[in-house]
Amino acid sequence: MMSKPAVPGAAEPEFKITSILVPLIAIISGIFMVILDSTAMNVALSKLVVDFNTDLPTIQWTVTGYMLATAAVIPLSGWLSDRFGAKQVFLTSVVLFTVASVLCATPNSAEWLIVFRILQGLGGGFVMPVAMAYVFRLSPPNKIGQVMGMLGVPILLAPAIGPILAGWLVEYHSWHWIFLINLPVGIFSLIFGLWKLPATPRKEVAGFDLPGMILGPIAFAALSYGITQGAESWSSAKTLGGIIIGAGALIAFILVELKAKIPLIELRVFKSVDFSFSIFVQWVLQFSLFGAIFLLPQFLQQARGFGAFDTGLTLFPQAIASGIMMPIGGYLFDKIGVRWLVVIGLTLVSGAIYQYSHVDLTTESSDLLLPLIMAGSGMGLMMMPLNSHLIKKAPQDLVSRVTSLTSAMQQVINSFAVATLVTVLSSRVSTLITEKNIVITGPADMQKAMLAVAPEAFGYTFRVMLFIAIGGIFLGLFLRRGQHQPTEEGSKHEVSIEALH
Repeated sequence: MMSKPAVPGAAEPEFKITSILVPLIAIISGIFMVILDSTAMNVALSKLVVDFNTDLPTIQWTVTGYMLATAAVIPLSGWLSDRFGAKQVFLTSVVLFTVASVLCATPNSAEWLIVFRILQGLGGGFVMPVAMAYVFRLSPPNKIGQVMGMLGVPILLAPAIGPILAGWLVEYHSWHWIFLINLPVGIFSLIFGLWKLPATPRKEVAGFDLPGMILGPIAFAALSYGITQGAESWSSAKTLGGIIIGAGALIAFILVELKAKIPLIELRVFKSVDFSFSIFVQWVLQFSLFGAIFLLPQFLQQARGFGAFDTGLTLFPQAIASGIMMPIGGYLFDKIGVRWLVVIGLTLVSGAIYQYSHVDLTTESSDLLLPLIMAGSGMGLMMMPLNSHLIKKAPQDLVSRVTSLTSAMQQVINSFAVATLVTVLSSRVSTLITEKNIVITGPADMQKAMLAVAPEAFGYTFRVMLFIAIGGIFLGLFLRRGQHQPTEEGSKHEVSIEALH
């Protein structure tokens, strides 16, 4: 590991960000590849329906299968990193994702594409939690914010670039290239990783938490699936079945993990009030951010008639603002801690959502420039600092287990945000159609009705999001202002692994 504990009385060498830049490139390229591909896939669905001569519900499983595979393996990432080393797990996941990407470009049936997308998900699910724990360990204790800020750039840039690139490839070339472009990126990440990523020490992992390894993937995959299906109907058999199975498996998983000597995910970190409160704030923040990222493109495409390519171009200023502010947020985190970054960041996002709530059928891309910059700046300021804050609040020998926990829960929260917002939007559309006495006798009437009520329905949904974001601002004020420093005095404020047991 590159960072070592400080020796009392000894002068620490000056840290230069360039000293870990090359290892960071290997990690960032792997993350960028995975996130880019997952966001690009949605753009190609319509083309895939035609090319494979199938229907949308079938081809939608290329997205759903990937999501379920990702959710299933996330809980395993911490244990595997401790057992085999973070470098080995990260590079293996990059290889699996890259090979699966090439396979995704080859099938002649929708069924085989779904299978290969599931393989992609199995590789991609490990990348984010392992990378975050890896980078945290590489970072000097007083520069964690800066380094994690650099890691956050691809996390926010890739979702914006994905639809633009995918739209261009699908429209002017072939959907196969959405997957084939991963090959050079994956090879690049692998070569740099083998060359420059430092090996992390393996831990003695006594015992084999087989019940946890079975229940954890079932719990998070089933919950993610059930909640995602809630976007169509909360009372459907798919929704209720997924949520019931997921909730039952989650309860059993928690009971098993609390009794296990070497648990798959260390749930005892919730004994720390600071950690528990911080992760709750992260869930609120994640709901607000993911909701804003999801809902505005839906308005542009459904109500304004933008194509995927034009929508991506419209949203690009948000990604640029995020990329610029991410390193600044990391630098400020090292100086002032997380509290005011979350408060200011969510205030900017709230201001953007307020402006989104006034969109109408005359809204142009230029009208959205200011709120998009505000939303991107807010995301850049607070997202990675809050992740860094969470990791710091946990015992340092459980970093890999904590990133597994936070990543798994973020997957569920993202699904919940989308399903909730779709439910609110659909309900409001139905209510407005009834209130305005709009008669629908066919698809053409429904399309006209949607255009008549869309601005008001989307505005209402944005106001619901605004209420949640403002609640997050209030909660952010109670985050601990101070940040942990790896000194004897500072370490008293953190939970120790002995205290957890």
